[in-house]
Formats: sequence, structure tokens, C-alpha cells
Amino acid sequence: MIGKMTKYSFVLLNGEQNGLIESLQDIGLMDINRSIKPVDDHSHKIKSEIELLDGLIQGIGKVELPEGTQPVPYQEEDLVRLAGGTLMLYTEAEAEVNKLRKEIEDRKAWGEFDHDILRKLSEAGIPLHFHRLSPKAFKEEWADEYALSVISARKDAVWFVVAAEDSLPGEIPAPTCSSADTALQLQEKESYLHQLQGEIAELKRRLPELEAMREKEYVKLDGYLAGITAVPAAEDTIVTLVGYAPEENEAAVTEALEKINVLYLKEKATVQDNPPIRFRNNKFVRQFEVLTDMYGRPSYDGFDPTPFISIFFLLFFALCMGDAGYGLILILIGLLLKKVDSFKDMAPLVVILGVGTVIVGFFLHTFFSIDIAQWKIFEPIKGIFLPDEIAGYAGGMVLSIVVGIFHLCLAMVVKAIQAVKVNGFAASLGTLGWTLLIVGGVIVGALALVGVLNTAAAKWIIIAIGVISAIGIFPLNNLQRNKFANVGLGLWDTYNTATGLLGDVLSYLRLYALGLAGSMLGMAFNDMGKMVLGDGSNALLWIFFILLVLVGHTLNIAMCALGAFVHPLRLNFLEFFKNSGYEATGRNYNPLKKQTK
Repeated sequence: MIGKMTKYSFVLLNGEQNGLIESLQDIGLMDINRSIKPVDDHSHKIKSEIELLDGLIQGIGKVELPEGTQPVPYQEEDLVRLAGGTLMLYTEAEAEVNKLRKEIEDRKAWGEFDHDILRKLSEAGIPLHFHRLSPKAFKEEWADEYALSVISARKDAVWFVVAAEDSLPGEIPAPTCSSADTALQLQEKESYLHQLQGEIAELKRRLPELEAMREKEYVKLDGYLAGITAVPAAEDTIVTLVGYAPEENEAAVTEALEKINVLYLKEKATVQDNPPIRFRNNKFVRQFEVLTDMYGRPSYDGFDPTPFISIFFLLFFALCMGDAGYGLILILIGLLLKKVDSFKDMAPLVVILGVGTVIVGFFLHTFFSIDIAQWKIFEPIKGIFLPDEIAGYAGGMVLSIVVGIFHLCLAMVVKAIQAVKVNGFAASLGTLGWTLLIVGGVIVGALALVGVLNTAAAKWIIIAIGVISAIGIFPLNNLQRNKFANVGLGLWDTYNTATGLLGDVLSYLRLYALGLAGSMLGMAFNDMGKMVLGDGSNALLWIFFILLVLVGHTLNIAMCALGAFVHPLRLNFLEFFKNSGYEATGRNYNPLKKQTK
């Protein structure tokens, strides 16, 4: 649900806004509408400092040090300067060491030789060319045409020298020193690199200091961007600021403001104020707020779609995966993600999706693409499994259509309730008419289908619903317009609704199609594994069987998870949002960053 906000209007002398902003940062609850990007030279400078610190933190974090590397203490006061210089020197030294190691390997192929002899041959006018080619590219007949000597030959390359005016393919620069000389250079560089590794270890130990400095710069930028939003008045003598805080924190905010001794007014925020949107949901629904934010938050007088997304995205995802075994894998992945700092926030959502997939997969009686309805252990509870056929159609297809119709009907009910809430009953007769016609018709049809209503009763109820709905849809859809214009608009709405709803309902078939595709592909990998295994008498074939099934189902889980994320998201963002009238016109609640002590 959308949390209520209190609006605070501040009036203060020009130049005092920075002090107020710092005080509001200490409160940590006040949202002031501001840019999230630098807007002038000063804010760009702060942003550059943040990017520098961020680069240093990431660079130091990526350095992998040998086990047991001891930190080397230092006296440098400027931590940023030290970190930048050390990281640059370490990168250069590491590149140089890798280069020297490669050169040693290359020069070993040439062996040890006297460089003075090479120099004398060159002075005597005898040109020498050094070459390196792959064995396939090297031609043995060159030895008959040129003064050629093969120095070394391996599986991957042939090293040879040619004394001739013309050069052959694969020429490389002549070695300037022996591998022994290069080894001495390498030893010196490795010693220097080891010293730098100790300094990097010290920087890793002091990463919290750099992170605190970065956070401080974030707070500074946040406060500066908020301060420049102050509106000057009375010939720039005073300025005004407007902020918003959650209504439930009003007492705490008021107490803090009284201590600041600032002139302010407070009132309940209204739609016209365009206050920030703060969701208040339980722990389960809160995991799905990230999906709502992908589309955008509602207006202040709108509705929070997250509770609906939490239920239907979970259901749709599970239907698309359609396999209890795959759900167990997702739960395991979610538990492992909790141990990874960069992914631990999304770990609970992955676990929830895994649990939903296990439950729905069991209902669909599928475990790693195996039909568990055939297992004797489940014979007593076989009745809870989804039938393979319902009324002559595939059970999964019927289920997808039924779920889709319910989802759309719910969207229309939400739209009708929201319309009455915002516009009033009289101005919402058109929306109420369509909701009564479609939702009422579906309910009556369902009751007749299961035998609760007989055909005659259902017929008269449908007629009554149609007549009442038509009054709202046609002559009364807008009381401010001419009745004939309303009829024309009603006919246009009828065409759009009739054609649009059919397409919307059919869109839910993708739930069945994706689940079926994943199941069929998994069965194909199982069958391939059985073919490889044969009668199971060969132990070696068991290894190939396990590898094939593991790789096959891993690929299938990855592909299924991608489709199970994208398509349920589409059904919520397009079909549900369109039919519920949801509009993402709000902005996120973003309180000023609290000052770190």
C-alpha cells in the first residue's frame, strides 16, 4: 500500500539553507525533490571525487594477493593519494612481471648464445632473421633454398634462423639478451611486486576508511543538490524549501525540527503536491517491489500494484518453470546467493520463486521432466494433480486460460474501485458498466458451467447484467457530454474492448507453452541419457549419463528461468496494468542521506 506523507514548508534567510539541509540529513527522514545527477561545476567536482573513490575501492578489491601476504604499515596521511599511487604501480609491476615471464619462455626456445657473435655477423654484412611459425606453416623445403637452421621445435611452434637478404614468413625481433639475463630482471621485478603486494594488503585492510570517505561524499552531494532547490523570494532575502516525510514519523520529525529552531509549516500532502511515493508492505510483498520499480511507482492517489504482482508473478513464474525439481535448484541457488554480498538482496526473492515452483511443479506432477503421477508412492494423492485433459483440451492450457481470465477480471475490479475512489460514483458509470458486464458475465458463466445455476436462470441474469451495463456504457459513460456523443464513444469502446480482451486472454497461453517447452526439452535430455546408459552394466557409461543429464538440465533451467522472468513480467506490465488503468506517474521516496558520524 501507499504510505501517507506529511508536507513541510520551510522559510529561512538566504544562506541558511545549507545548515538546514545538514540538520535534515541528521533526521534522515526528509525527502526534498532534487536532481540525482550533478547540475553545476561544484556538484560535478563532488561526483568526480566519488567516482575516484569508487574506482579505487573496486580496483583494490579486485587484486588477488598470494595467501599469507602480510600488510605493510605506512605513514602516508593522504590515503586516497597513497591508494591511487600504489594501485597504479602495482598494475604496472604486475604487467611487467607477466611480460618478462612470457619473454623467458620465448627465449628458452632460442637457447643460450653469444650476442657478440650476432653483432659481428651483422657488421660483416651477413643478415640474420629470426622466425617463429606453427608446425603446419613451416615448410621443410626452405632448408634447401636458404641458409636456414632450426633452433627449436615444439608441438605449437618452430623457431628457426635464416641468413639471407629476404625474410621468410613469421619473422620476429631478434632476442636482445639471453633467458638468464631476463631471469635476473624478473627476479628484481618480482621482489618489487612482492613489496607492493604488502602495501595492497594494507589498503585492503583500510578499505572501510575509503568506503566511509565515499559515503561522506555521497552525503555532501545529496545535501548540495537539495540545497540548490531552495526558491528565492523577497528579492533574494529569504528562500523556501519543501520536503516530505512519512506521516507515521510526524512526531519524531516535529521534535527534531523544534530543536533546529526553523520556521516551517506542516500539512497533509495532497495529490496536487506530487509527494514522493513510499510503499508500506509486509516482508513477503516487499521482495517484489523491485519489479514494480522497473515499471514505475503510482501517483499519490493511485494504488500499489505490488501485492498483485507478488501473487501473480510468482504463480506465472512457477507455471512457466513447471517443474518441482527445478524449484529445488532455485531454492539452493537462492541460499547460496545469500553468501554473495552483491546478490544477497535478491536471494530471498529467488528462494520464494523456488518454493512457488516446487508447489506448482508438484501440482503439475513434474520432477526434472519426469511424470511423478506414475510413481506408486503418489497413488493415494493422485487426485490433487492437474489432469492431463480437461473437457477434451490439455489441462495446462485450460489452467492458463482460467488463470488469465481471473487475472484480467481482477484488474477490471481494481480499475472500477480506483475510478470510484478518485472520480466518484457518478463519473465512473462507464467503467462500472464494463466491469459489471465482463466480470459479472464471467462469474455467471462459471456458476452455470459447474451446475450451480441452471441454464434459464443464467440466461435471465446475463440479460439483466447486459441491460444495466449498457446504460452505464452508452448513455451515462460521461455525464458532462451529450448523450448521443456518449453512445458513439460507447460503440468505439465496445470495439476496442471486444478485440483487445480476446488478445489479452490468449496472451496467457504463453504460460502453458513455456512450461510445455521446458518439460519437453528436459524429457529429451532424459531420453538421450537413457540411450547413452543402455542397460546400465557399463560403469563408464554411468559417468557420461550423469554428465549429459546434468549439463542438459542446467541449460534447460537457465533457458526456462529467462522465459519465466520475462513473460510473467509482460503479463503484469501490459495485460494487468492496461486493464486496471495503472499509471506510473509517481516518484520514489528518497530521503536525504543521513550524515555519518
